[in-house]
Amino acid sequence: MAVILTHRPDALQRRPGDGTDQLSGRSQGKLCTLQEPGVGEIRGTLPAVNVTGAVDLSVDIGALRLRNPVLVASGTFGYGIEFSHFGDLNRLGGIVVKGLSREPMEGAPAPRICETPSGMLNAIGLQNIGARAFVAEKLPLLRPYQTAIIANVFGYTVEDYAEVIRILEDAEGLAAYELNISCPNTNKGGVQFGNDPTLVAEVVAAARKAAIRRPLWVKLSPLVADIGIIARAAEESGAAALTVANTYPAMSVDIHTRRSKLGNATGGLSGPAIRPITLRLVREAAKSVKIPVIGLGGIEIPDDVLEYLVVGAAAVQVGTASFSDPTASWRILDGLEELAKRNNYCDVNNIRGSFLENSA
Repeated sequence: MAVILTHRPDALQRRPGDGTDQLSGRSQGKLCTLQEPGVGEIRGTLPAVNVTGAVDLSVDIGALRLRNPVLVASGTFGYGIEFSHFGDLNRLGGIVVKGLSREPMEGAPAPRICETPSGMLNAIGLQNIGARAFVAEKLPLLRPYQTAIIANVFGYTVEDYAEVIRILEDAEGLAAYELNISCPNTNKGGVQFGNDPTLVAEVVAAARKAAIRRPLWVKLSPLVADIGIIARAAEESGAAALTVANTYPAMSVDIHTRRSKLGNATGGLSGPAIRPITLRLVREAAKSVKIPVIGLGGIEIPDDVLEYLVVGAAAVQVGTASFSDPTASWRILDGLEELAKRNNYCDVNNIRGSFLENSA
């Protein structure tokens, strides 16, 4: 069998003339294909054989084209610049900065983190400097980097979300917004936005109206009966991509004091323990929508990235791993390229959604 390889450009491009910081969509080009003499091209769902050793890791998240599918998750990487001495930020697929609110927030009381079997509990309380201070103090330090900077946005009313985005809209250097909808709606008795498709539609539509310059990603809560319904509500209201999923409410108790090991009674569980659960949620969400899904939960090694891609994720976010190893994202990225080469993948996109059901 002969192998025909075709090239797909992988340089980051910016849209000319529109004054935005959005990265352009993938340049059109053929996928790598296999051809057998006398048979013609085989265009199946299996990854193509790579005989050159070159791996195309670039991915499209709606209008954004990223160098690779490895991003860092909000709340685990500061505002991004704090990790610049651990590795080259330009190599990352993207940086989702610490959640930003309308006004500065002090966060939860200490202790804020405790280890659990195969995971970690955190109760940071969304501490942040506020959207205005981020624009003035942090964003100028991030602008020189060529990786996509995504602003994570949260609030406690629909107007909170819209106002934060309005503050960020005038600033240069951002590629997209990510809405954290795992927050209580104080105007609706404290019900989480992300648990009710009607509230999801309301907050996403309001944010979409405010977000004129940039695409909107929506970070979903895992605590829903049917994530497909929530995913569709976000998509239909203007989401360009979904991040699946946020942390899982949990707790840990000190048996000697009979008090929580955190300053709060409960916190959010993350780490390897949640990966199998989130993997299922990513698959269900990806089956329910046409927009890209970004997997988030328990990614520690390159194999974890491919697991998420196989079930339908277009990219992933590395979170808790950065707490124990600040270089985790770069290590995973290096390993992902090597893993792709060993498995003869010329384009990481070819394995996206390639999950095969077991035979009956």
